[in-house]
Amino acid sequence: MHTIKIVIAGLALLALCLFFGRLVGGVRAMSTAALVFLPLWLIGAGVNMYFGVKSAGYSFSDELPVFLLVFSAPALAALALWWRLR
Repeated sequence: MHTIKIVIAGLALLALCLFFGRLVGGVRAMSTAALVFLPLWLIGAGVNMYFGVKSAGYSFSDELPVFLLVFSAPALAALALWWRLR
């Protein structure tokens, strides 16, 4: 359940980045905002993994597949939007 919440948070961050991109410069800026989202989300997913290892007591090898899922789902959506909007 936590993983789903984090993926939804990533999609919300993507929507926020796209919203600000639209405010700044329209569709072209939305394309750039989708790319700006990627390093932001990499950091966010990494922080989630850190807390999974540090606080929840999971090992790094247990958390790595969850990290890949948590990062890749919103990242693939961002890349698809970037490709569509460019």
